[in-house]
Amino acid sequence: MKKVVFSDHALFQMRRRGISEKEVRQVIKDPEQTEEVRPGRVVFQSQLLTGEPARKFLLRVFVDAGKSGLEVVTVYRTRQIEKYWR
Repeated sequence: MKKVVFSDHALFQMRRRGISEKEVRQVIKDPEQTEEVRPGRVVFQSQLLTGEPARKFLLRVFVDAGKSGLEVVTVYRTRQIEKYWR
């Protein structure tokens, strides 16, 4: 796997939204879906169960892909799975 770095914005959003680096790295390593939103920017996404009681969420990870590696730009969870699932 390519080197993964996190932008300051991504780290801020992860802290604010309670999303761990482990979850983000897992989605990048083994995404259920990927989508190129523009040249060089890819969205990795997977459905996860989190919380008590467990609820299904879609974790979306926006990444700028370059020759030297992947930069996580932002990350968020959504329950609107049907809107983004292809």
